[in-house]
Amino acid sequence: MNKVILMGRLTRDPEIRYSQSAEPLAITRYSLAVNRQFKRDGEPDADFINVVAFGKRGEFASKYFKKGQMVAVVGQLRINSYEDQNGQKKWSTDVVVDEQHFAESRASFESRTGNMGGGMMPQGSPAMGAPAPQPAAPAQNQPATPAPAEGFYPINEDLDDDLPF
Repeated sequence: MNKVILMGRLTRDPEIRYSQSAEPLAITRYSLAVNRQFKRDGEPDADFINVVAFGKRGEFASKYFKKGQMVAVVGQLRINSYEDQNGQKKWSTDVVVDEQHFAESRASFESRTGNMGGGMMPQGSPAMGAPAPQPAAPAQNQPATPAPAEGFYPINEDLDDDLPF
């Protein structure tokens, strides 16, 4: 199984290009700074991971992801080799996106960066490759609770904790 799950901050705005085929395909590249859980003295605090998104996922990343934003990516690790102009064999490691998600609220990103909505995803729109979040249904005997400001919904603690497994 080849599955990678990362969460980190974008080190630059995503760069989109289109293939030269009969039906052009969006190819978007960006990189994430992923903090290391454990670090030794003299070692870097983060790893910088190259990410590639194709098609609609690539167009979504290009349109809504911005430098400094916290995102989560699920994908596959790909190791590629090629020859440079001098005939030397080079290797590159990329994560090819299966899913990508916002990992911080719009308000948090905007307050941290001073960016007031410049191209950010409209409130309530799902991240490409992710199902749209559905609000929790209110219990039968309780009135509906309005959603808090940052897109989180309260959990009804009166529900029975019996799980089927």
